[in-house]
Amino acid sequence: MPTISGRKCLIASSAEAAIMGRHLGTFRSSYLVALSCVGSFLFAYDTGIVGGILTLKSFQNDFGFTAGQKDNVSSQSASLLQAGARFGRRWAIVLSSAVFNIGAIMQLFYTRGLATWYAGRVIAGIGVGIATVIIPMYTAEMAPKHLRGRLGSGFQLAFTLGVLVSYFVDYGVSAHVPSTSKQWRIPVGLQLVPGGILGLGMLLTRESARWLAKRGRTEEAMASLVWVRGGESPEVEEEFGDILAGIEEEERATAGVTWKEYLLPSNRYRMFIAITIQIVSPQIFSAVGAGKDAMLLSGFFGVCKVVSCLFFVLFLVERIGRKGSLLLGSFLMGVYMLTVGLITKFNPPDPKAGLTPPAIASLTMIYLEAMTYNISWGPVPWLYMGEIFPTRIREGGVAVGAATQWLFNFTFSQITPHAVTNLGWKVFLMFAIFNWALVFYTWFFIKEVRRLRRVDVKLDFLEVKTRFLTWLCRPRDGLWKKWSSTTVFNAEHTQIEIEAARPKTVAVER
Repeated sequence: MPTISGRKCLIASSAEAAIMGRHLGTFRSSYLVALSCVGSFLFAYDTGIVGGILTLKSFQNDFGFTAGQKDNVSSQSASLLQAGARFGRRWAIVLSSAVFNIGAIMQLFYTRGLATWYAGRVIAGIGVGIATVIIPMYTAEMAPKHLRGRLGSGFQLAFTLGVLVSYFVDYGVSAHVPSTSKQWRIPVGLQLVPGGILGLGMLLTRESARWLAKRGRTEEAMASLVWVRGGESPEVEEEFGDILAGIEEEERATAGVTWKEYLLPSNRYRMFIAITIQIVSPQIFSAVGAGKDAMLLSGFFGVCKVVSCLFFVLFLVERIGRKGSLLLGSFLMGVYMLTVGLITKFNPPDPKAGLTPPAIASLTMIYLEAMTYNISWGPVPWLYMGEIFPTRIREGGVAVGAATQWLFNFTFSQITPHAVTNLGWKVFLMFAIFNWALVFYTWFFIKEVRRLRRVDVKLDFLEVKTRFLTWLCRPRDGLWKKWSSTTVFNAEHTQIEIEAARPKTVAVER
């Protein structure tokens, strides 16, 4: 029979084991969050290095393109990465690392022509696209509740850090490395570091517990959850029960979902928002008279992005709301772009003159525009898309919005270099007009969802108020009416949804 002292030792050992388990679980969860950030950092770095590399004489000599081709090479290099990044949702994360590294190696060692460079960009884009889609879902399913908020914020912050590092790497090789092939190969080769960390890091993790449970592999799912939480405990068992209940609820909510349901009146409005809010997101940065200091200034530009994104995450995201952020951002970005356009018109930039007062003023406006973008149209559309869709169609709705974002990133990457070269100051006027148009778009179409319950968000989107949205969401005549007669698409469906979404009140006898 155990003595009192023996029982005390046993209790103490159990308590110590529980504490060690919690510490181990926190470490493994933090590791998953860090791994998620590596994927975001990789995408940002890979995108950010291109602009600086294309200005290096060593790169131009090795690939044999002229200054007249620079705009086309720049747009193709960026847009091919975006196109590749769109296609990759079904791949595994380890495969994404391997594919990305193959693309990076092609860019690094094969200098026989721009065709090989373009092919490397596409392959790298496929790899990084897989990572940026799959990793957030994986880590969101594996991270504990108290880390999920940091995860979403950390992913965006890591993206801005990746851009920042890419700018300073470009500046470093431009200023301190001789103009040989080594000069441009250093920033390209450094892509292999986060790419390798991503693949090797995944080998040290387990499969998503939720993914396993959803496929009926409950024993493996429980083992995976125990591993990531650092050991068995009542809390882990409770969390696993919540996972199973959540999967059951999701399957019940999504049973029988078809693409026709996305065209229901209220869902048409949601799809309209998800698509249009991503069309207007891409923005521009172009040096105006920076001369030889352009890369260094790009580095500080990256610092501004990181600081503003961090400020948004810590202080603004839950204070001024989604609609307030977009309204303020649209108005201020329009002011900044108009100012740049006017300065450039009356004081045409001269790269040989260095940083003149007009150039400094223009660069300041561009810095402010970038900071404003990173507290509004940068992070908010991604956050907003995940909030407006009901469970039944959330996955498909967000996928359409994300696909639209990639499509218009591709389009803007193709157009912007040529627009800046051919239109000059007028391109900034064009962006000012676009930004101010967003003020009206946000005011009339974007609904505030900050701190609303899911049922309130659903009800708000069902009760369409403006004339345009009434036209957009009304049942159609002709073929539409004939089709709707055999489906649930009819005028009464919206009212049924509204009544179903309203919280039910219970009469209480006095």
